Amino acid sequence: MTTLTAPDPVAPDLTASEPVTGDVDDPLDAYSRAVVSVVERLGGSVASLRVETGGPAGRPVGSGSAVVISGDGLLLTSAHVVERGGDGTATFADGTEARFELVGADRLSDLAVVRASGSGYTPARLGDADALRVGQLVVAIGNPFGMAGSVSAGVVSALGRSLLASSGRTSRVVDDVIQTDAALHPGNSGGALATAGAEVVGINTAVVGPGIGQGLGMAVPVNTTTRAIVGALAAGRQVRRPYLGLGGGTRPLPPPVAAAVGRRRGVEVLSVMTASPAQRAGLRVGDVVVTLDGRAVESVRDLQRGLGEADIGREVVLEVVRDGQLVTRRAHCEELPI
Repeated sequence: MTTLTAPDPVAPDLTASEPVTGDVDDPLDAYSRAVVSVVERLGGSVASLRVETGGPAGRPVGSGSAVVISGDGLLLTSAHVVERGGDGTATFADGTEARFELVGADRLSDLAVVRASGSGYTPARLGDADALRVGQLVVAIGNPFGMAGSVSAGVVSALGRSLLASSGRTSRVVDDVIQTDAALHPGNSGGALATAGAEVVGINTAVVGPGIGQGLGMAVPVNTTTRAIVGALAAGRQVRRPYLGLGGGTRPLPPPVAAAVGRRRGVEVLSVMTASPAQRAGLRVGDVVVTLDGRAVESVRDLQRGLGEADIGREVVLEVVRDGQLVTRRAHCEELPI
């Protein structure tokens, strides 16, 4: 943070021929130094990926960016960057090139891990997107189109956005997506979104097009949830998710009901999938879920975060408001089919 010194008590003569000097920082200079510092500290940990089809005679099928997360060559990128090919070449800011191969990808979070040959890489420092605030300075670093590097700066323009991700016939909402006005390009996918302290808090994933929000970009957050996903991918494991089979949205509760349950909102059930755990538990369209295993539920995010891999095969208890009454339903959680 820039410290502004108090002005001299004697007002300067602005008509004097000599320039006024002092210790007061120009805000634009401070902003510029912050961005430059991020680039200097993080630029070497962001690579350009040239994705190819398999085999020695592989042909280019895509490109994007990636962030080094371990000294032995693990890189984090977007799943859609590597979906058409499993290997290729990673190029770093100093011109170094290394072959990489896919370790694991998870389309439902749009995250993938690849491993570059060799060692001695400088890993980026991962932060916590849950601590971000709207208006906070962020810097996007990537290598669009395989160029030498691209840097743009802006602010967090919104938090808690959602992004629909699909894998086969399965779709899932990626929650807590970061929206930023830092300029992004398609080749920035998989690159870093970092704070002024050079901590990576997001992986750039999408550019919002005309008619929706020109000049806005989206990034998958780096937080406790995504760290667990990255850990599974790095270990070569498939990401397993629990499944209830209901769709819903936040709904305010009527004042008498809100007073009775001690909260103002819940998740209204808008759809129940056939033969799903939710249907077998007797959940209906119009029910409003207010707790999951005793924990408050006020959003779809609360439902998603309240269930983890350990809950697969376990019975969970949901309290729902139905016709103004609080009722309990027990659902046997299954693994999300892909």
